[in-house]
Amino acid sequence: MLPLPPSQELPIRMFRLLFGLVLFGIGGGMGLAADLGVSPWHVFHQGAAGASGLTIGIIIILTGVGILVFWIPLKQRMGIGTILNALVIGPVVDITLRVLPDAFDSHATRWALMLGGIAIIGLGSGFYLGAGLGPGPRDGIMTGLAARGISIRVARTIVEAGALVIGMLLGGKAGIGTVAFVLLMGPAVQFFLRVLNTKQELAV
Repeated sequence: MLPLPPSQELPIRMFRLLFGLVLFGIGGGMGLAADLGVSPWHVFHQGAAGASGLTIGIIIILTGVGILVFWIPLKQRMGIGTILNALVIGPVVDITLRVLPDAFDSHATRWALMLGGIAIIGLGSGFYLGAGLGPGPRDGIMTGLAARGISIRVARTIVEAGALVIGMLLGGKAGIGTVAFVLLMGPAVQFFLRVLNTKQELAV
């Protein structure tokens, strides 16, 4: 486990972490509700949920916990943020999907949901990464591969492409939203990390 920060800093950083994870889950739910294609990992979550009959939120939790097994050979160190990432985002996605309508007739509304979801995920990432309490399970795989000489960009491409292909084979939906996520998420996270005046815990 990563060492915790000094006690006087912990409440503020915990708030940033939890607030960011909730925003991340809301943004993910918005992207799924838009039904224009989702991020590579959500394509996998969506496909696995359809194949298993479980909710997307439960699949997100099971996937996050399962990925942590691969941290062992990669010698990655968990933080409280790693654990909460695995446990918090999934339920928030499920709640968001229950609150939002099942379908939207307006194409403009769907686009607004999709782009708004990307922006909210970027903002949430700025909060939770800036808290410095440990990367998410999926991010840890990428940083672990990077520590073995693979660049972050290549590692991210390999991991997310694998999730995307498997998800599509399981019935997950890729589309223009997937392309938008791939192109816009990195800049969105970078922007909000600068706005929030926080250091980036990992390359995105």
